[in-house]
Order: sequence, then C-alpha cells, then structure tokens
Amino acid sequence: MPTLRELFTDQDFQEALNRKLHIRVFRDDHMIDNGSMIIRFTEDTIITQAGVDELSYHPRRECQFFELKK
Repeated sequence: MPTLRELFTDQDFQEALNRKLHIRVFRDDHMIDNGSMIIRFTEDTIITQAGVDELSYHPRRECQFFELKK
C-alpha cells in the first residue's frame, strides 16, 4: 500500500515537479486525480498530466495534493 505525504508549500510542489513524482488529488473528500505528475504550478492552480493529452487544472485552494510513495 502506498504511503502519502501531503503537499502544501511551493517548495513541496517544486520538489514533486523536479522529481516527477506521482500524486493524488482530492476535492471535497473525493479522489479526482490519481497517479498523474505535476507539470506546472502557480499561486492559484496546479496543472497535472496523466498522459500525452490528459492535462488537468486543479484550483490550489479547493484541492488537497498528496505525493505517492510506493
């Protein structure tokens, strides 16, 4: 079972971006994204990519982000 570490700060998101870590995204206690990687982030939005043409835009203040460690 993978362990999860929550991502909060810009430094957390930058580390996940640099290391190409897989993440899970939750919104309103529902998992909305699983196994994608962060490709860009701003103060307001985290952009993830799960495949070649699968981009997702997540509002930073409305979602929780977790690094997957297997």
